[in-house]
Amino acid sequence: MGSRFDPIALEILWSRLIAVADESATTLLRTAFSPIIRESNDFATCLMNAQGETLAECSGGIPTFAGLLGRTARHMLSRFPAESWREGDCVITNDPWIGTGHLPDIAMIVPIFHLGRLVGFSGTAAHTPDIGGSLGAENRELFEEGVCIPPLHLYRAGERSEDMLALLLNNVRLPDLMLGDLEAQVTANEVCRRRTVDFLVDTGLADLDDLSRAIQAMSERSMRSAIAALPDGVYRSAIDLDGFDDHPTHIACTITIAGETMMVDYAGSSPQNQRATNCTMNYTQAYSIYPIKCVLDPYTRRNEGSYRPITVTAPEGSIINAKYPAAVAARHLSGHILSCAIYQALAEVVPDRIIADSGGAPAMRARLGGVDDNGDRYSVVLFASAGMGASHATDGLSTTAFPTNSGAGSLEVLEAGSPLLFRKKEFRPDSGGAGRQRGGLGQTVEIENTASRPMQVTIVGDREKNPANGLLGGQPGACASASVEGVGPVRLKSRTVVKPGAAIAFHFAGGGGFGDVAERDAAAIARDLLLGLVTREGAARDYGQGAEGEA
Repeated sequence: MGSRFDPIALEILWSRLIAVADESATTLLRTAFSPIIRESNDFATCLMNAQGETLAECSGGIPTFAGLLGRTARHMLSRFPAESWREGDCVITNDPWIGTGHLPDIAMIVPIFHLGRLVGFSGTAAHTPDIGGSLGAENRELFEEGVCIPPLHLYRAGERSEDMLALLLNNVRLPDLMLGDLEAQVTANEVCRRRTVDFLVDTGLADLDDLSRAIQAMSERSMRSAIAALPDGVYRSAIDLDGFDDHPTHIACTITIAGETMMVDYAGSSPQNQRATNCTMNYTQAYSIYPIKCVLDPYTRRNEGSYRPITVTAPEGSIINAKYPAAVAARHLSGHILSCAIYQALAEVVPDRIIADSGGAPAMRARLGGVDDNGDRYSVVLFASAGMGASHATDGLSTTAFPTNSGAGSLEVLEAGSPLLFRKKEFRPDSGGAGRQRGGLGQTVEIENTASRPMQVTIVGDREKNPANGLLGGQPGACASASVEGVGPVRLKSRTVVKPGAAIAFHFAGGGGFGDVAERDAAAIARDLLLGLVTREGAARDYGQGAEGEA
């Protein structure tokens, strides 16, 4: 059955719904208390239909989170049937198997009513500044990682559950920041709810049902068409990461293309382990579908229809489909690498669209915290970025996050709220993998503890031993590392102490190169030397070039 919306009307209505999701996102950014949301963009907002299927996802924030919120809403609908929802309800959860994969992320779902009927849901997900427990990758069970909130009503018919909120805030280190962020999410959801009702009133639509079907069908057709253009077949790859000394991570990826459908299967990957690098299936699905969307259908707006042609499977009990109560605080150390596995498998099919491995897949994170000289507790999560992999046509982007898109934000803001001094934040010369196209550079970030008390640092990273691989002749990027002044190197999955006046330095990985090193243009090498992106020694080692860029 064809859509009752003509193409021009559909585009106008679709754009308005995207604007609703974006206004919700702007509201969250402007009202959040913690810099994790305001500065690092670790959040997402979206509008869903009455079935909990995403309809309009915000343009900023974490794109995979938006894709996850539909699954979260459908979990909540199975717990709270549609007829039980009331105006003014607000349900939250951070259950990793229902939400975004680990406890620090709070997912919040709010119903939207119009003319007395449930017509949709507003959804937000945001990284809270603290959830109790430990962020460390050494955790062995979920119970060590903080408070796990099953789907519960934060608001019921407009009344806030003060007892539930008091219990939650009593178990976190930064209750004021957490409460501020929760209320910012409530406000963002309310903006989405109001604007959706305004939209329905303005357009004269009684609900979102027909429009939802039309929009999702268009996105689905676009993705199916993109898959159908690829040759049918089975394509494989395998990637190894550091993991832990006793639990290295192996990801096996098999992509099967059949007509207008694609299946991504991770059979053969490492089993789940007694560490926090495990990943839930929700997160695995999100971080598999998003990089495929980027490559095959980058211009069509994302919604539930975009995801339907792609099936993602992984053996239950594997590191990327872990069973409860596995530790999952560092789930991104396994989930982010899926983009690299997918692109390596697709290199045979679409070499002109994919990129080499990115140094930020997986991203290195660090939490720096303690008590300042005023006796106030502080906690800062460093969201600096590594280098992206190169493509067939361009060098990789330096210090750019992928497959996530969170950023460091303003260093001045981080310094203003904590006794931290950023001594250095600069490119790492020679860190991008050599190739016809060079991998993006990582960076060095050096942070001093200016307080008179020790600072606790928890590092959650990888690529200490296994660099970002190049593609089609490209070389790997530089590995990641960290060191503490007066102590020396520290592991990228560790807890350490930085004394007053001392500093910790983080060296972020570079992206992999693309194509034969011998084919790199001499002018490009000379430009890299001039800009300080490579050193004379690095150019000689990788390209056989001298300081003047001559062979």
